[in-house]
Amino acid sequence: MRSKGKVFFITGAFVNTSCWDNWKLFFHKHGYTIEIPIWPHKDESNQVLLKRHPDLVLGQLSLEELFQYFVAIIEKEQEKPIVIGHSLGGLIVQYLLQENLASLGVAIHSIPPKGIYTLQFSLYKSLWNPLGFFKYKNTTHLMSFKDWQYAYTNGMTLKEQKDSYEKYIIPESRRVLRDLLTVTAKIAYKKKLAPLLFIAGEKDHMMPASLNYLNYKKYRKNTSITNYKEFEEINHFVLGQQKWQEIAAYCLNWIEQNNTL
Repeated sequence: MRSKGKVFFITGAFVNTSCWDNWKLFFHKHGYTIEIPIWPHKDESNQVLLKRHPDLVLGQLSLEELFQYFVAIIEKEQEKPIVIGHSLGGLIVQYLLQENLASLGVAIHSIPPKGIYTLQFSLYKSLWNPLGFFKYKNTTHLMSFKDWQYAYTNGMTLKEQKDSYEKYIIPESRRVLRDLLTVTAKIAYKKKLAPLLFIAGEKDHMMPASLNYLNYKKYRKNTSITNYKEFEEINHFVLGQQKWQEIAAYCLNWIEQNNTL
């Protein structure tokens, strides 16, 4: 069967690429070719990455380097791919569309660009330790299980929280996280871009739905196609929750409605 096109899944911070396993099978089943690039300096097993922590090599990674890493990968494609990103991967999706490198984009529970703020306390509680303002910048942060329970898997059973933490957690570059507060993380909202869908979760502590909605509304003066969908009872661990297939199907349907290639 001829491929309907290529989908790039872009992973967010703190987790490995296996978080996309179900989505990869789902989209492949519906006729798409899948690629899931691994972030720079993360091309090892969880066990190896955890042993390296604190990792001064991964800790040197900047947000600009991360952006350009994905740009270099996408630029090699003969046709513009579809890009789907979760959390920080959602911001990368916005950047790739801004640079006219993708045919469609889906930003799932996206970290917002610089300049988008909310007063919702859960955001600041989730990110205070990872940002580590009083700690060394160019190293890694390993999210504790307690923080994982609050920021990613709130509302899930203790077993689900433990299993997901053991399976997915990896150290993250604190420099990348701090760069989210700089001009590197700005997005040109008025620039014409390919269709973009924002997905948000009602129960997300780390990236509250209100924050995703503000991000979406920033495109209100843009004539490009931008859409927003919020799902009830969904936390930041959206890719692996029980309703993942409903959300993936919604994304697939939106893609096929808006794909003009």
